[in-house]
Amino acid sequence: MALRAARAGAAVILETGLPRPGSAFELKGVGDYVTATDWRSEAAILEVLAREAPGIAVLAEEGGGLRAQTMWAVDPLDGTTNFTRGFPIVAVSVALLDSGRPAVGIVLAPFLSLEFTFARGEGAFLNGDRLPQHRVVDPSSAVVATGFPFRNKKLLSRYLPVMRQALLRFEDLRRAGAAALDLAWTSSNTFDGFFELGLHTWDLAAGAGMVMEVGGRVTDWSGGDSWIETGNVLAASPAVHEVLLDLAAQSPER
Repeated sequence: MALRAARAGAAVILETGLPRPGSAFELKGVGDYVTATDWRSEAAILEVLAREAPGIAVLAEEGGGLRAQTMWAVDPLDGTTNFTRGFPIVAVSVALLDSGRPAVGIVLAPFLSLEFTFARGEGAFLNGDRLPQHRVVDPSSAVVATGFPFRNKKLLSRYLPVMRQALLRFEDLRRAGAAALDLAWTSSNTFDGFFELGLHTWDLAAGAGMVMEVGGRVTDWSGGDSWIETGNVLAASPAVHEVLLDLAAQSPER
């Protein structure tokens, strides 16, 4: 059901294709875009969920909704800025939260033909192949993904010291601009970890659930469980997570 819903949204994105340079888009806030494709993808996803799972609350990026202990979290086009500029790193993310924590999650990258899926206790998969448990990696050779807090510049004083130390402690950093995909790639060992501040539930629920399903750790920046509520997330293989937690603890604004 969740996969059918996500595929419905992905089909809308593929049908639209990447926009031409210079196309006009609506600006919701600083650096925060919404396009007709966002709305059409969300409508296609919600239609499937309403038909196949009536009565379950939905929290969606564009249309909003109600928070509940059991709910769908829907991002119909993660990486809208990428999309508006013809950069194909975009995703559809659909997650079912049960007791406030991810139980099912789908992250699809339409232009890359990638389908990440997980169900709690049943494994995580990439294009139908089961993902292995997180590999053991020396943090000094780790490649870690991140996202900049571009919407809320007040977070930079907390974020930048951690990014600087991460560049010193890890082999390298990556910033692709789509948190759902960054987390999914962390679950598949493409990345060894991910950190960001100020995300929304729909950005991270599906991907974070995948990381946990393959043996990774997901916490907030203080090592607690408030990451769904705060959007401040550290997600990584255990050894890399310990380093990220140490770096976050040294940030001047905890």
